[in-house]
Amino acid sequence: MPTRTIKALFIVLCLLFAPKAMAEPYEPAGGSIEAVDDNGKKLEFPVLKTDIRAKVRGDLVTVTLEQVFSNPHSEPLHARYLFPLNHDAAVNEMVMEVGDERIEAQIKRKEEAKATFEKAKKEGKASSLLTQERPNMFTQNIANLMPGMPVRVILTYVQTLPKIDGEYELVLPLVVGPRYQPANAGRPPMPGDEVTSKGKFGKWELEQLPAYPPVAGLNIPDTIDNDRVSVDIDLDGGVPVAYVKSGTHKIVVDKVSDRKRAIRLAEGRTIDNRDFVLRYSLSGALTQAGLLAAKDKRGGFFSLQLEPPKVPAAADIAAREIVFILDTSGSMSGAPMEASKVFMRHALQGLRRSDFFRVIRFSSGAEELHSGPVPATAENIKNGVAYVESLYANGGTEAMSGLEQAFAVAQQPDTLRLVVLLTDGYIGNESSVLRLTAEKIGRARVYAFGVGTSVNRYLLDEMARMGRGFARYVDPTEESKDAAISLATKLESPVLTDISVDWGKMGAAEVVPLRIPDLFAGGAIRLQGRYTKPGRHEIRINGFVNGRKASLPMTIDLPRENVADGSPIPVVWARAQVGENMRLLDTPHHLRDHEYDDDKLKEKVVSLGLDFSLMTRWTSFVAVSKKIVNVKPELAKQTDVPLPMVKGVTQLAYGQGHSQMAFSGGSVPEPSEVAGMAVLALLLLAWGYMKFRDEIKLKWAIWVLGLRILLVRCRLRYGR
Repeated sequence: MPTRTIKALFIVLCLLFAPKAMAEPYEPAGGSIEAVDDNGKKLEFPVLKTDIRAKVRGDLVTVTLEQVFSNPHSEPLHARYLFPLNHDAAVNEMVMEVGDERIEAQIKRKEEAKATFEKAKKEGKASSLLTQERPNMFTQNIANLMPGMPVRVILTYVQTLPKIDGEYELVLPLVVGPRYQPANAGRPPMPGDEVTSKGKFGKWELEQLPAYPPVAGLNIPDTIDNDRVSVDIDLDGGVPVAYVKSGTHKIVVDKVSDRKRAIRLAEGRTIDNRDFVLRYSLSGALTQAGLLAAKDKRGGFFSLQLEPPKVPAAADIAAREIVFILDTSGSMSGAPMEASKVFMRHALQGLRRSDFFRVIRFSSGAEELHSGPVPATAENIKNGVAYVESLYANGGTEAMSGLEQAFAVAQQPDTLRLVVLLTDGYIGNESSVLRLTAEKIGRARVYAFGVGTSVNRYLLDEMARMGRGFARYVDPTEESKDAAISLATKLESPVLTDISVDWGKMGAAEVVPLRIPDLFAGGAIRLQGRYTKPGRHEIRINGFVNGRKASLPMTIDLPRENVADGSPIPVVWARAQVGENMRLLDTPHHLRDHEYDDDKLKEKVVSLGLDFSLMTRWTSFVAVSKKIVNVKPELAKQTDVPLPMVKGVTQLAYGQGHSQMAFSGGSVPEPSEVAGMAVLALLLLAWGYMKFRDEIKLKWAIWVLGLRILLVRCRLRYGR
């Protein structure tokens, strides 16, 4: 082959295997082998160990989370740690230990707590500041972390456990997944923007996100400990325990008695790259049908669990319009995308003859298989399955585009619309998504299916609650495809709808949720409230079963005496109130049941936080040592505790700007795609050499091939 032709071939191969920095406008997620700052200086990271202890009593759990921050370097550090907690957790206590000091943290308004922390930081005192970014996302800041002087922070929270498909579920989130932030989210209002808030406080404040810490495997060396976390659970069911299981981690279960179990990780400790999920079943009913109640100097508080009645299947099944919305963004690449395809294949094949369906995919934009709902014929289902099989993960997570597409088309007449969303929930503009859902949902129902090892459960649970449906989750890295198939069969109708409660003479007040969701088979709903008249009362649960009115009586006993040991029930009620007020903030004004504007809702949340020593979006815990530990605080370096990459996702999940929480969502070819392109290139070159032995024709063939390769790379990079 002539020299000039060889040069042309070399250029084409360079285009094919060029470093990402040459093919893309900025440096990629995985381009460096060590962590350096903007000045090229090597970064130093603090070390973290976390121990989680949970005490489960029936369906109430108290969790103690102990974080030990250590500085293995010779210079002082300021540390920041981004971590998750359960989105229903009532975080009501924090203690900091450093040296021989033990400091109980104080709950303060967010701005005041931050000022206290910054003052202590400048004075050289050890201090810690806990801030809530989202109900399931928190930031722990540690000031003046000294070499050889670990800082221990102990958090305590309580929550009730949901009953899902007949099992109680304890979720201990261990890592914050990446969040895609659309270009117009998280910014202050601009001229010309429509202002939806009646007060000074708007939704923009709810869209702000912290910077994302360094991630192992992307831009730092392998410094993440494989044994960062331990989990120990003391389970007392109150009645005999039928079984305990975890689909996410290998566990050891010791039987203490018929109703008690001691659970721990089989390997003692683990890396925090996926959520820990424990499920258990009780062989007997809890006393008083799941009633938790307590009385103290502030009054009486109750938490009541409602379960659906056992009824035969409906004889007349209404036709459904099922709108499938699939997340095909970069973070869904790999196992999540494959699990979604398994789900869709079986969901489509399980449609009834009377059903209609639509299939919408979204990433950086949205597209739909058809222009509207089509009947569930064999041919349409076959086309739907083929379309789903052709999808691949790429681009950003513009969830709003998928939802807007779903609601833009008129509903098929005489049907019940079910909106089925499949996603990992790595979405930064949750508030906007929830507002759109509340605005457009009407009488449709939302079934949210989370796919992944660290799903954004807060977002999916809230969407399902607003849409009077339910949320379910599958871990595609551990659970077999049977789990996805099982989810696909759960598009059933609720057992009890349009629920209301006649509280009788118990003096119930401030009950949440304001809008009671529907009840599905195997599930349960919790109502939280206050009472003024203790003793035995009969209440009635009213609703519709299979379209017919139903009234279910229930007898409850409410405590007369004040508790002496500080029951968690008042805190659980306060946390439920916070959640309801935050839900109202995500609801357009004309759909709210109350007259509160945004500013009043915010102040109510702040008051609940201060009165009940409770973490909220606008109240924070801060602890400051009395002793000065750093005589030269101005020399301390600011750094982050590195996070592991979420198990089961690829680097596409972290986009290009992965060091920031608001990433771009761009993507590059997978290794398998590059290998395939290389094979194709060699085959085409061989063909070209055989067909065009003339040098000029061969050079033209090589240049055309190079142009085609470049166009393919651009399409993969920009999603066009």
